[in-house]
Amino acid sequence: MKSFICVVLFVSAVWTQTSTVPPSSVADVGGLLARDPIFVYNNWSAYDELSDNIPLTERLTMKELDEILRLRQFGARFDYYTIDAFWFDPDGGYRTWRKPNWPNGPDAWIRRCRDNGILPGLWFSTNTLVKINAAPQWRDSLTESKGAMSFFEGGFLPDFMRTLQYWYDRGIRLYKFDFVDFGASTPSAAKMKSPEEIRALNENAFREALRNFRQRNPDAVLVAFNGFGGDVESTAGPFPFQHPVDLRWLEVFDSLYSGDPRPSDVPEMNFWRSVDIYSDHMVRRYEQSFLPLERIDSTGFMLGNTGTIYYRKTQAWKGALILMMARGGWVNTVYGNLEFLTDADARWFAKVQSLYLALQAKGRTKTFGGIPGDVQPYGFGSLDADGAVYVAMNPGQSITQIRLPQLSKEQIGISSGRIMFRDAGFEPVLTDDTIALGPGQMAVVGFGKYAEKQYDFGVQEDVRIPRVIAPIAAKFSPNGTNSIRAEVIAPVKGGLRIIMQQHSAKEGSIMRSWKGGPPKGTNMGEVFVLSVSQNGRTLPIEINYDKVIWSGLSWAVGEVRQNQFRPGAAVTIQCLSSDREPVSLTGTVYVIEY
Repeated sequence: MKSFICVVLFVSAVWTQTSTVPPSSVADVGGLLARDPIFVYNNWSAYDELSDNIPLTERLTMKELDEILRLRQFGARFDYYTIDAFWFDPDGGYRTWRKPNWPNGPDAWIRRCRDNGILPGLWFSTNTLVKINAAPQWRDSLTESKGAMSFFEGGFLPDFMRTLQYWYDRGIRLYKFDFVDFGASTPSAAKMKSPEEIRALNENAFREALRNFRQRNPDAVLVAFNGFGGDVESTAGPFPFQHPVDLRWLEVFDSLYSGDPRPSDVPEMNFWRSVDIYSDHMVRRYEQSFLPLERIDSTGFMLGNTGTIYYRKTQAWKGALILMMARGGWVNTVYGNLEFLTDADARWFAKVQSLYLALQAKGRTKTFGGIPGDVQPYGFGSLDADGAVYVAMNPGQSITQIRLPQLSKEQIGISSGRIMFRDAGFEPVLTDDTIALGPGQMAVVGFGKYAEKQYDFGVQEDVRIPRVIAPIAAKFSPNGTNSIRAEVIAPVKGGLRIIMQQHSAKEGSIMRSWKGGPPKGTNMGEVFVLSVSQNGRTLPIEINYDKVIWSGLSWAVGEVRQNQFRPGAAVTIQCLSSDREPVSLTGTVYVIEY
């Protein structure tokens, strides 16, 4: 294990040392393309046309530009503004904009962005036909199903690259590539070539086209999303990835993303903390696949009142912002409704940015601890010559200590640490280089210069951590189809926390239930049902997972407050999954005090 960590750190160090190499001369895998960390605004999750029915319009787009300019007044930095999916006319081959949502096209938006020092960006579904029809010049590249185009056959790729250049010439500087399909081929090629040959031909053709595009346009930023490697559906999946990441993509892309925000398979009372853990886990897995942290876009910060972000609005946004930056990626993307951030929020946002953008630029962010999806305490540490900043996380259901490893001999005295930020409730205890965290808790610790009060980020009040937690012996037994039941004695002091996890009855592995997104998806509070009763009376139970979750869920957590039951008397707990497939359920019970 130690030798593996050394390899990862060496790869990161090599990438950092090449930071002065111009983009046009990058030859080595992992060589730096961008010269500095960047901050990108993306308007997805302010609208959502996949797991919701909120449309993209010019009005919405310009409104969010106004919000960018408002946040900048308070010191926030935004370098790029990317319009995400479905801006295009379905019959326009990515050359024309959708009407009536964009009656005059994008010129006013492009001009206003550039007049304010912001570089525009656009989303493309690459070679798949997602809400777009095949242009005539693409048709000799179509697959038999007519759903995607081959890169190495016909007219699609040459026309697509001409389109990218067309938008570059009109001012676009960031390109987001999504939903790529490297298995696409024409029917004739499918008969003559193996799937492996088709994939290699597609990848090589597209990579070479992007390489040529970068050489012509060295200031363009290219970011890769779905389809470029990795398994992002679950944090319980096996590793290495079933779909490995080809490191040659680092030759042409500034970053590869590691999955849209979704709940992890780690149960947490605070739903948003489980979402944080998902992004942390995926960054660690991509790092284990030898991607430098600087090149991983965790896509972990989304605000909004749409289905894609489970109607989050701004819940637990402060921890999400810190984590996105603490992970060390150089493409920092903020998604969604910026109007949900107040002026005071904007000042706090800018304060976090000013700290972490400087630390990111050093390229000296390291991971430590265990794997998030394995429910092991972990964290991210960044340093410079003046000190170090650590973000530590405890994903488990106990009060746990984690050591903050000294990152280098340049780190200022280890005894000078100070907690800079934490969740509400349990107060972390910092002793020299070790911190004790409550269940599901996050904290930020500064050493040296960063232990000064000017770096105090306060308390995240909308994530509350129990001050006391202890397991209760509870024997769960089957109670009908996909249901388990247990009886415990109600505690004299404290409330109850109940956790249910779902596994496949056939394979025994953690299993998610997928019940769709808005507007027709089923609320997971109806799929996973926790009930608690005492003396025949049903007790109120507080849950936080009662959302329409397009990405699926494998767990349920609920709490019963102490004033809802009679201490010392028996309490009956039932956990139910309404999934149609046979499942195996496990349950655990804890006594908690806030």
